[in-house]
Amino acid sequence: MQKSLNNNVCNENRFNGLFNKYAKDLHHFLYYKFGDHLNPKDKVQDAFIKLWQNCSTVSPEKAKSYLYTVANNLMLNAVAHQKVVLKHQKIKPTEHSNESPEFLMEEKEYRKKLENAIANLTEAQRVAFLMNRVEGKRFKEIASLLDISTKAVEKRIYGALKKLREDIEEL
Repeated sequence: MQKSLNNNVCNENRFNGLFNKYAKDLHHFLYYKFGDHLNPKDKVQDAFIKLWQNCSTVSPEKAKSYLYTVANNLMLNAVAHQKVVLKHQKIKPTEHSNESPEFLMEEKEYRKKLENAIANLTEAQRVAFLMNRVEGKRFKEIASLLDISTKAVEKRIYGALKKLREDIEEL
């Protein structure tokens, strides 16, 4: 019986260790890939719940891969659901501000340009760029999180910067 506990993540201490080790990076991965509007914190929690429910079938060595796969699939399902919801509903945002209408219009246009430019990056470039520029992670940290070489991270980030400069003249 002791041997079977060593081959899965059903041990509470081992599970807590996995949570402490991977939860923050998993959240950042989901946030950079999908944004904040789909609530990546909930998807991280749901992924760990699924890991606990299937703890007897997941080895500690496979736990990280399992968590990232489950969380990514949960986010993809949420994206698909949101597309259906948006099809059947029109969203009318209302903004109230003390800024001048010209400033608000320029800010909105710039934000839209920036969001479109970031959205036009490849997924690999977007994830690496946001991890580096928003979260402040070093190339080596990003490389270990994404399981790629440091040179690949450099290439992705520099490619993203080049594309962003082309798409947005003001940057």
